Amino acid sequence: MTANFRHPFQCIRYIERSLRGFKPLLVASAGSRIYTYSAETGQRLSVWPRDPDQKNEKSSKTTGADSIPEDQGPPEKKRKITQSGDDLEESKDDTQSSGDHQNSVNWLNIPLLALTSNGDHLVAVTAEDKCIRVLEIGEDGILQHLSERSMPKRPSSIALTSDDSSILCADKFGDVYSLPLLPGEQKSLPKPQAPGKSKLFKPAATTLTVHTKRNLQALEQQLKHSNKIPSGKSTPSFELNLLLGHVSMLTDLAFASLQLDTSNNRARHYILTADRDEHIRVSRGPSQAHIIENYCLGHTSFVSKLCIPRWAPEILVSGGGDNYILIWRWAEGRVLQKVPLVNQEQEAMDITVRGIWAVSFPELGDTSKTVRAILVALDGSPRLLYYSFESDDTLKPQGFILLSGNVLDVTSNEAKGVIFVSVDCVREAGSMQTWRTSSTSNQTVVESFIARLGQETLKWEPVKDSVTTNINSEGTSEIPASVDGKQKKELNESLYSLGNLRKKAFTDE
Repeated sequence: MTANFRHPFQCIRYIERSLRGFKPLLVASAGSRIYTYSAETGQRLSVWPRDPDQKNEKSSKTTGADSIPEDQGPPEKKRKITQSGDDLEESKDDTQSSGDHQNSVNWLNIPLLALTSNGDHLVAVTAEDKCIRVLEIGEDGILQHLSERSMPKRPSSIALTSDDSSILCADKFGDVYSLPLLPGEQKSLPKPQAPGKSKLFKPAATTLTVHTKRNLQALEQQLKHSNKIPSGKSTPSFELNLLLGHVSMLTDLAFASLQLDTSNNRARHYILTADRDEHIRVSRGPSQAHIIENYCLGHTSFVSKLCIPRWAPEILVSGGGDNYILIWRWAEGRVLQKVPLVNQEQEAMDITVRGIWAVSFPELGDTSKTVRAILVALDGSPRLLYYSFESDDTLKPQGFILLSGNVLDVTSNEAKGVIFVSVDCVREAGSMQTWRTSSTSNQTVVESFIARLGQETLKWEPVKDSVTTNINSEGTSEIPASVDGKQKKELNESLYSLGNLRKKAFTDE
């Protein structure tokens, strides 16, 4: 009998909490759930919103005020969502005690995760309901849901400010919002407008702010129908501040700080935003986000990823739909280096940068040396490219790590010089559409590697230990091997959608 597939880890994060006397953790999202593991043993500690292995322990244990009938409670928004085995069964009558969960799972995947610097809180975005959720991470790794806030538009990227007090959220309509990490008392709901007094929609953009042919055509259509469409906007019931906006879809966001005066440790904060129109904008941080410092212009296709190394906050590494990545001094808008991602024979291929990660480790056996590297993953590729970060702020190609499946996400344990790579165990390596012909009961969802620094080279050697072995043996929620073509397409798009950012050539009618 063919075993079912397992949801791969879409996001994975390492949490170092040794300074507080807590054990380190690995947090990962797969399908509609978030998992926590011990980073020392690989033992699974919790599953949110519910552990699939405990699905038989139903609400018979819950009585009185904690018991919630199926037909009670307001559903957020009914959608027909394809769900897999465990998810579908549990979403019908899943109940959680003491508010630590959803009566039903109204999302298919969790594409974005962010951690506070102290590792106490996890910020997650659930895709279908557009909610930003904040969870508390207990000392034992147990997740407790604290809040959920539904955003006006679907978030495309999130980041935390340096003091962890605010969440920055970029959405697919080009806006960046700020909201507190932990919401206080909610504001009163807006009063309904009197009939006949609804305001008509008026585009914020004008011909002075829109320049590309495609955007001018879109603006023309908006102006044509602006006297017919009510604005329909309602004030959210939680604190939400609009910081800045683009006229194009935002793809990534980064928060950075630069020292102004080393004598008194004064710093200025910045928000870097990337969009589909090849732009990288550098804006001041809150509350001066309306001030645009400069632009980093050098890409010829969409920009999908921004990475600012922790050890070099003045440097930016960016990539997207081009067959190269760029190294910037972003405060000056100046390109330092253009690094090709493919050889000459592959230059005609359309590639997409899925992720860029900056890692730094002490050299094994010689703590006086530091390994600094940039890792780059391409969408739908099992190769993880790596480059050494040189003293002149440039990158030197070192090679690639070949994984058992497409690279999805990377996190690192900097104390031990180990990286954890989540891989796609469902689709064939090198493909974003073709599923594997067979599955096994013990599928590889994560692999780990350790850095080795030679005289002038950097190598990554595979690590075979109990951590990855236990995580892989625990597995995640199942995807039935018998899913039909429509369901496969939905699952493929939940993992691989960056290619849709590439603009298609249109001709005038």
